[in-house]
Amino acid sequence: MNLRNLTAGAAALLLLAGPAAAESLVERGQYLANIMDCGGCHNTGAFTPAPNLETPLAGSAIGFQIPGMGTFYPPNLTPDAATGLGKWSDDEIIAAITTGMRPDGRQLAPAMPWMSYGHINADDAQALVAYLRALKPVEHKVPGPFPAAAKPDAPFMAVTVAQ
Repeated sequence: MNLRNLTAGAAALLLLAGPAAAESLVERGQYLANIMDCGGCHNTGAFTPAPNLETPLAGSAIGFQIPGMGTFYPPNLTPDAATGLGKWSDDEIIAAITTGMRPDGRQLAPAMPWMSYGHINADDAQALVAYLRALKPVEHKVPGPFPAAAKPDAPFMAVTVAQ
């Protein structure tokens, strides 16, 4: 048997074997939340040198100010009923992620890349929801949102338009 045949046979076995261990729905969702960089905005302390990784996706007190739109703060995505997604249905969470529409009818700010996330398949969307539901509920109300004419009472990063 030559090396070429041995290599081709090993590659075929790997392709047929599939993953070494089955991935749970929550594990898949956690993987997706990581590669979608949800924590890059939604972690407490995001945009600082020391984000709080003990309470993932509990929302940020540092927002985005977008000219003509207002100032928006990444919300708490934990299943806390008072300040997070605890009262949202799975379909409402998926709609927010994929269409940018909240259950109250408010459109999410363009800082949330829902237009890209709108391409997620149904199985991955369900996995992401399963992960969010599995998070420890954290009571953490984020500031805002503030309309364009309002003065925010919390720190924010401003998007500016070139003059």
